[in-house]
Amino acid sequence: MIRLTNLTKSFWTPDGPKYVADDISVTFPSGVSVGLLGRNGAGKSTMMQMISGTIRADHGTIETTGTVSWPVGFAGSFHRDLTGAQNTRFIARVYGVDTDELLDFVKDFAELGSHFHLPIRSYSAGMRSRLAFGVSIGIPFDTYLVDEVTSVGDADFRRKSRLVFLERMRTSGALMVSHSDQQLRDFCTAGAVLENGRLTYFDDIEDAIRQHNINLGTISGEDD
Repeated sequence: MIRLTNLTKSFWTPDGPKYVADDISVTFPSGVSVGLLGRNGAGKSTMMQMISGTIRADHGTIETTGTVSWPVGFAGSFHRDLTGAQNTRFIARVYGVDTDELLDFVKDFAELGSHFHLPIRSYSAGMRSRLAFGVSIGIPFDTYLVDEVTSVGDADFRRKSRLVFLERMRTSGALMVSHSDQQLRDFCTAGAVLENGRLTYFDDIEDAIRQHNINLGTISGEDD
């Protein structure tokens, strides 16, 4: 469960404060995969970062039960001078999971070959993304935070990522950001729409997608 209470976050612009969260109070239930929708710049990634603890809110609280991942696929916490294997080992120790099991999983999943034992600074962006996804999904969390993660890699890697993530969703919940309505339908049962700093929760992902498209003006708000 993730509960936001009076959550507020703004950024200063030449025109004054821009609120990405304006006194939001909502609860994401345990074990439910929720698609987070909103137009570009609405603050979806900022919302994910606040929930993961990498950005602080101006006001309000975030309460969680169970374990919550960092944004899946986020590579910003890797130490550039350590190898992929060393970074993986360090993260395993931080999260209290079996080091050898995580190393074996990531080595097989990320498909980095000998680069797994080279410093991160030598990696391409795609290699860092594959490593980050492998480490993230290799740790069993109760809730995964997912920001466009299945766009990583080539078609075969994306297919493999999708299958692994679907398997994780059998026993975990998620909060997912994606620009693909179909991807949200594939992974999520519920949805939430972020618009002008307000967050509206929907038990049905189809209702959330419809409201988002109404906000964008791509469909009418009138019933057919």
